[in-house]
Order: sequence, then structure tokens, then C-alpha cells
Amino acid sequence: MDKSKIKVQTFLSRVPLFASMRAEELDRIALGTTEVRLERGQMVFERGDPCIGFHQVVFGQIKLSFTSAGGAEKVIELIGPGHSFGEALMFMGSPYIVSAQATEDTLLLHVAKPTIFREIDNDSSFAHKMLAGLSQRMHSLMCDMESYSLRSGTQRVAAYLLREFPDGGDQFTLAASKGVLASRLNLTPEHFSRILADLCSQQLITFKGRQISLLDRAGLRRCAE
Repeated sequence: MDKSKIKVQTFLSRVPLFASMRAEELDRIALGTTEVRLERGQMVFERGDPCIGFHQVVFGQIKLSFTSAGGAEKVIELIGPGHSFGEALMFMGSPYIVSAQATEDTLLLHVAKPTIFREIDNDSSFAHKMLAGLSQRMHSLMCDMESYSLRSGTQRVAAYLLREFPDGGDQFTLAASKGVLASRLNLTPEHFSRILADLCSQQLITFKGRQISLLDRAGLRRCAE
């Protein structure tokens, strides 16, 4: 992992929540911000830990998940660069209800709760931006619930693949292991693998390891409908 220091204000200025802030405002936010460097597999926090701020991903990836008493894991969300997590619980004053783990070498910025509350007191537009971000996250979770309830496994996998292929591109690398992605899509790893194999047999995609190639975008889109 690159151990070099980053300029916190520079990264904060590229985050939509802080993008319109003046230099002196970014300096105030930076005073309440700490870097968190993680190697693959390291935990950010465990379920039940106190939430004293929120995290922003600079690079890497964070997995949010539940683990049952029997050890089965359910992946709730995968958080990548430029995205954040923990805001809602920070406002509620509640402990974390999920665990967070780095799936690869990761750099986070942790912004302390008092820093955020001070800026909200100073600038109502900052509060509006935070509410917009939380609303977007809630909408995404509701879409996930709809997908799990009303769409088949094949539809969910096809829709996921279509979202991941870059515009005009025909290749991408899975963002996590097949087991993690299966859990994220509310499938067993075996079911996920069977669906990928079926999509290959229909000559819609090919895959080797975590590398996915698109053969028939229109056909894959029909599978997602």
C-alpha cells in the first residue's frame, strides 16, 4: 500500500458534499478529518461499535455486511472511491448496525461528528447536501429491496453486469470475489456461478476469473428485463 501522505483538503474539494466550500472552510473540515489506511481484510469497524463520524473512500473498496450467529455473511453494499458511509448512524447517535471490512488496500478519510455538526450550524446548504446524499442512499436500498423481491436471479445478475460495463466498453473486472457479489445480489455463490455459465452458454458474455467480456449487449438487456 502507498504510504505517502495526501493533502486532505485536495481530496475533500473533489467530493460533491464539500466541492463548493471555500479554502478556509475546507481547512476547518480537514482539522476534524483523519486518514485511515487499511490492508485487504482489515476491519474498519464491527457491528455494535460507536459511530463518531463518517468515512469517505479515497481509494480501495469497503464491504458492509451482516454476519449471522451461524457465521453466514450477507453483503449489504460495496463502497468504492468517492463514496461515503456512516452518515445516517452519525446523525442518529446509534452504534453501527453492520460491519465494515476492506476488500483491498484502502485509504479512507474519517470526518468527525462535531466537525460536521459545526458546518451544518454555519451553512444550511451543507445540511441540504447531506440530506440529498442520505436520500439517494435510501433510494438505492429501496431499489435493492424491489429487485430482491420481484426480479429473478438471472435478471439481477444481468442488470448488475449492464451497470458495470463502461459506456461503449465491452470488458470489466468484477469489483469483488464471486462469493461477495453473490451475497450482494442475494444469491448463493453456486446460483451466481450457474447464472454466469448460463449467460455464457447463450453467448451473451464470456468470463475468465474476474474478467467479464460482453458479446451481446441487447441480449443481456433482454435478460435483465
